[in-house]
Amino acid sequence: MMSDDGSERDVSGPVSVVTGANSGIGRAIAIGLADKGHTTYGTVRDVGRATKLLDFADQAGVEVRLVELDIADDDSVRRGFAQIHDEVGRVDHLVNNAGVGGNAVAEECSTAMYLDVMNVNLCGAVRCIQAVLPGMRERGEGSIVNISSITGRIAALAQSPYVASKFALEGMSEGLAQEVAPFGIRVVIVEPGVTKSAIFAKNVDTPHATGAYDTPYRRMLQFYAAGLAQATDPREVAELIHHAITTDEPQLRYPVSWGGKELVAGKADLDDRDWVALGAIGDDDEYYRRFEHLFGLRIAP
Repeated sequence: MMSDDGSERDVSGPVSVVTGANSGIGRAIAIGLADKGHTTYGTVRDVGRATKLLDFADQAGVEVRLVELDIADDDSVRRGFAQIHDEVGRVDHLVNNAGVGGNAVAEECSTAMYLDVMNVNLCGAVRCIQAVLPGMRERGEGSIVNISSITGRIAALAQSPYVASKFALEGMSEGLAQEVAPFGIRVVIVEPGVTKSAIFAKNVDTPHATGAYDTPYRRMLQFYAAGLAQATDPREVAELIHHAITTDEPQLRYPVSWGGKELVAGKADLDDRDWVALGAIGDDDEYYRRFEHLFGLRIAP
């Protein structure tokens, strides 16, 4: 394969970069693309803590090349992608998977927390996109996959900073799709519901600063408890991404995993007044019944 600078590079198949590849969905995507013949780079914040990723790749009989990179830092992103370009000369597919959660209602969420979550979930993706777009434009091809969330389409309770960041990521991605379409570059938004991932077990903290919002926090945590009991394998997301970047009939958005399609369809059919009325329900059992009626998902304990 010839690189952008005209030199030969030792790679086979497309070159794909998956951010946040150390666990969960990112690890499944990196290994899945490598299994499809991609030269795959997985970015991690600490190479020394990526042993499980390497073990899983070895068990699958594939190679995932590691790059130490923190998407929250401009210089780290520049260094990481410079390393990739030095080694293989190009990036054909970028999967922006790395991200953080964020539980809080708006009244109890500091502006610093909003900015921290936005810096990772939105600006982190933008940093990586800016690192690969010049080469993709020059070649007239490539794909950018942004892993959003179902919360990028429906404002999940008591996750205000996370929801805000994913709504922002979706808006940026939607605009990006038009911006780069003339250059032959594909943009894909993947919207997982609940998958089997360690992130949910780590994301249970809630501020409870005022004591006024016990109900939305409780219902949010119950939603994820119900989802985790039925969570889908992250390899489903990996297979979907391979389809999305190779199909001749691409979509912009792909809801996936437990709850994904149901929540998108239910929200699309929901009147704004009904959405607000759902939050006004005082009794938990009534709330869970109404939620199931609207979205077809049983989340009651």
